[in-house]
Amino acid sequence: EFCRLLCPSKQWYQRRVRGILREEGINGFYKGLSPLWARQIPYTMMKFACFERTVELLYKYVVPKPRSDCSKGEQLMVTFVAGYIAGVFCAIVSHPADSIVSKLNASEGGTVVSVAKELGMAGMWKGLGPRIIMIGTLTALQWFIYDSVKVAFRLPRPPPPEMPESLKRKLAAQ
Repeated sequence: EFCRLLCPSKQWYQRRVRGILREEGINGFYKGLSPLWARQIPYTMMKFACFERTVELLYKYVVPKPRSDCSKGEQLMVTFVAGYIAGVFCAIVSHPADSIVSKLNASEGGTVVSVAKELGMAGMWKGLGPRIIMIGTLTALQWFIYDSVKVAFRLPRPPPPEMPESLKRKLAAQ
């Protein structure tokens, strides 16, 4: 992440690496790791969990027919919409940590705590609107491309999730 943001040339990179080692020690290269994980882990979990649940809900409450009766195009549209909704939630859960990572990588000698204090609660949420648009669109496209490839290559798609028989029996007994 550091190099992607700050390294315009090889010589500049070498000078910067030596400077970080001299000023911050080896820990200077890892100062963004914890907030990076704090951003990426919830983001990825939300991407999958929210997408799957949103697909279920769209077929249950929005699409007027079962998935098995939908054309591939209709199914891909559901995929895109569910991906966008999942992307919105991804952006929301990961935005504060993303703000900290960006500020941390741009500042010398900062810590997660010092950057969080400097940004404040409002600063950590600044820019959420544009990030929602960006992440929503990217996530929707990722799921759309994934499903399109599966359709194009005629790869099997899992059946819509159903309640396990044991749970159906348990609920019927009550």
